[in-house]
Amino acid sequence: MKIPEKGLARDQVLEMLREYKEGDVNYQDSKTWSLVYYLGEEHTRFLTEAYNTFISENALNPMAFKSLKRFEHEVVRMSADLLGGDDNTVGVMTSGGTESCLLPVMTYRDRAAGRGLFRSKKPEMIAPQSIHVAWEKAARYFGVKMVHAPLRRDMRVDVDAVRKRINRNTILIVGSAPSYPHGVIDPIVELGTVAREHNLPFHVDSCLGGFLLPFVERLGYEIPTFDFRVPGVTSISADIHKYGYSAKGASVLLYRNMDYLKHQFFVHESWPGGVFISPALLGTRPGGAIAAAWASLKAIGMDGYLGLARRVMETTAALQEGIRSIPGLEIVSNPEMSVFAYRSTEKKADIFAIGDQMEERGWQVDRLQRPEALHAMVTPLHERIIEEFIADLKESVKRVIADPSLAKKGNAALYGMIAKVPLRGMVKKEVLKMMEQIYGPEMKMPY
Repeated sequence: MKIPEKGLARDQVLEMLREYKEGDVNYQDSKTWSLVYYLGEEHTRFLTEAYNTFISENALNPMAFKSLKRFEHEVVRMSADLLGGDDNTVGVMTSGGTESCLLPVMTYRDRAAGRGLFRSKKPEMIAPQSIHVAWEKAARYFGVKMVHAPLRRDMRVDVDAVRKRINRNTILIVGSAPSYPHGVIDPIVELGTVAREHNLPFHVDSCLGGFLLPFVERLGYEIPTFDFRVPGVTSISADIHKYGYSAKGASVLLYRNMDYLKHQFFVHESWPGGVFISPALLGTRPGGAIAAAWASLKAIGMDGYLGLARRVMETTAALQEGIRSIPGLEIVSNPEMSVFAYRSTEKKADIFAIGDQMEERGWQVDRLQRPEALHAMVTPLHERIIEEFIADLKESVKRVIADPSLAKKGNAALYGMIAKVPLRGMVKKEVLKMMEQIYGPEMKMPY
């Protein structure tokens, strides 16, 4: 666990890396339903070369590395064009979706404070109960009170509930396009109207859908308007390392105009090290991620993204049809794109136990709570495993129904308990203990 006294041979170190990787989930066989957006080895090699071309460059200083500033500018312009922006639309690239969610909270907080628009010690933001957890982190980090609005039966936010929660301390409204848990788009047009009525900023979290929904719409699917075409929308976040198929971590954060973005800039003029300027959270900004994002957008192109979107949506439809064909399972709500949840309608078929059985068959699946469900995020290469997945899912459901005791074992028991514990503080306390073990000096993994 110490730095070796004498450095190891590079070939030896690379071999060690490959050995350690063998214990990770194998996304290359398309049995992983989250975390990775993999297009195959050819595209990966292309991204690697693009990334490595700028692996040492630092976007901290745009005057030193003008190429990186050009790449970032062009990524912002391409993204703005894709998402209904105009010549006034501005933005920055970030390290990922979390940073693209953190920054608007800070920006709109400072904008409101500068205009004297709230009087309490804590400004407030209103977001759906289904909003990505990154916004909860942002609220905590920047001292903003998170005010949740309930969901309708279709898992989209209740717009009337949002309107009723607005007060003199509200600085921001947030909606999802789509929400991570259920894959549905909130009523962005209606929320935009509410935002305009109250002269409030309105951010659309499209980290997940920003580089897929525009192409799905172009293919003729019915997609509600969610971007800058909605007058009330003041900012949008979209991850390029998701359905833009870039290298991690690359996201883009767009504002309707500079009147909003200028509140995000950090300038410190009196540091002995010189005047310090930063457009986003990070100081050092990896040049490789910016270059790979630019390269991915340029290489795939509009026609390529349309083709990928077609494959994703056709695969999603086939998967959902297969899931619905299994007695005792249903899709949660009516998702607009390739992210969805499915749950059990059969009392004997515990959904978390089904998840355990799928993992025993080699699938990596995520669990949801409220409602209890399993989760899928479909990518183009999932088209090759549809029949295998549905066959394994059918067998898993049969196995669980035949042996109800499986709901009281393994992860099913753990997730079932967590989902049902009424005192959420107890859950948080136990999870914090687990984190202390994982990140402690001995790295005790919980499995």
